[in-house]
Amino acid sequence: MAPLAATPDHRPPQATSAPPLPEPPALAVRGLVKVFDNLIAVADLSLDIPTGSFYGIVGPNGAGKTTMLTMATGLLTPDRGTAYVHGINIWAEPTPAKKLLGVMPDGMRLLDKLSGPDFLTHVGMLRGLDRETARSRTTDLLNALDLRETGRTLIADYSAGMTKKIALGAALIHSPTVVVLDEPFESVDPISSSNIRQILQTFVASGGTVILSSHVMATVQKLCTHVAVIDHGRVLVAGTTDDVAAGMDLDDRFAQLVGGRHNDEGLPWLHS
Repeated sequence: MAPLAATPDHRPPQATSAPPLPEPPALAVRGLVKVFDNLIAVADLSLDIPTGSFYGIVGPNGAGKTTMLTMATGLLTPDRGTAYVHGINIWAEPTPAKKLLGVMPDGMRLLDKLSGPDFLTHVGMLRGLDRETARSRTTDLLNALDLRETGRTLIADYSAGMTKKIALGAALIHSPTVVVLDEPFESVDPISSSNIRQILQTFVASGGTVILSSHVMATVQKLCTHVAVIDHGRVLVAGTTDDVAAGMDLDDRFAQLVGGRHNDEGLPWLHS
């Protein structure tokens, strides 16, 4: 007997593939809370930072920016909430999460009795690099950050700007995928600032993520693809820089959101 011809009702089942899962954010903050005595520094803050973004975190002094970032990067224990680096819980799995992070906190204490080259090599090896690779990357970073002439000078004898740059080198040496920088351009000369901006923009263009906390709105508006405005430990608004600016200069939009500008003369005795 001849085999039955295939009919629409008797076709073999077709293999179907599940839709791809969405890529997790580079950094996802969930319900972070931190209270110091009677001061609520961070109040149930949640935020998603997309992979491949240059993300600005802005807010007035005391808004909770630094506290939020130190908790999100595993440097300060939150009272409640957690954070995820590419989907990895920073507090449940700190080792794999921190391998992906390069962090430069504002005012970070360094091993300042070491020279710049020795310090970067040491940090590279602590991050799991072999000595040869750590030394090679140290040379590259010293050149890129305009520190090649420092030689054997101890970090203790560096200027504020040089200290800031060597701290940035320590955040980059292990080739992280997410870099978190608190006021990276403060005290840095204009030429070095331009070089640092180029390094960070190239890093983002290659798929990395930069999270930048700054008080300088012009820098944020020029560099950042996204921005979040934080005040009193909460996110007031977050999104692309254009959306947050809402057609305004970011300085003016920031003032509109957080207030605080004085329109009166003030200090009349100073104007005599």
